Amino acid sequence: MRIALVSDIHGNLFALEAVAADIRRRGADAVYALGDLLSGPLAARDTAHWLMASGWPCLAGNHERQLLSADPAVREASDRSALAELDAVSLAWLSTLPPTLRPFPDILLCHGTPLSDCDYLLETVDGGGIRLAHGDEITVRLAGETASLVACGHSHLPRALEEAGVTLVNPGSVGLPAYADTTPMYHRVENGSPDARYALIERLDGRWHVDLVSVPYDWRPMAALAARNGRAEWARALESGRV
Repeated sequence: MRIALVSDIHGNLFALEAVAADIRRRGADAVYALGDLLSGPLAARDTAHWLMASGWPCLAGNHERQLLSADPAVREASDRSALAELDAVSLAWLSTLPPTLRPFPDILLCHGTPLSDCDYLLETVDGGGIRLAHGDEITVRLAGETASLVACGHSHLPRALEEAGVTLVNPGSVGLPAYADTTPMYHRVENGSPDARYALIERLDGRWHVDLVSVPYDWRPMAALAARNGRAEWARALESGRV
């Protein structure tokens, strides 16, 4: 069975459509979305309706949780932008999304780590910025998870690695190739390209095979929309993959 994994769409409908077309071209038996689907100054409502119509199983990331929070102080500017655009149907759908998915006994899908939607699984932020996490750090974050494959999103960095017999995958971000964050301290994530990212996974001869895919698309309309909505930093990230 061949499975496509997408994550961190952030309302970038044009990137999502390009990824979906590439998945159809390459072929996949199922597609799963790993959260942070709508938050941002782009096309939140249209992206929500596209995903609802797709039938793809989706989980909730930290931004879904923040969007639905009763406390406005929890929401970032990108969450407020998306919330202002979303309709009742979209919000009702978001409220049904689980924090994790286990489509098969040996696969766990999460947004951050199995226990947290706002922590990185495969990266660590320290005084030097963001880096690949050490094996012992990843083991602690897995919290005893026994699945043979764990997939996450959140960091927007495409990765495939193995730790203690577990295949670990981050498909990267469909819709936002760069950002800056201040939690737990200031750091920048930069893919250095505007391409949309996703992953294909397949179990062959008892091993997981992972293909990290980069999809060029016309990012200009989305960058222009971000600029019109007063988010110049998003426009730069979308056009360059840089902060």
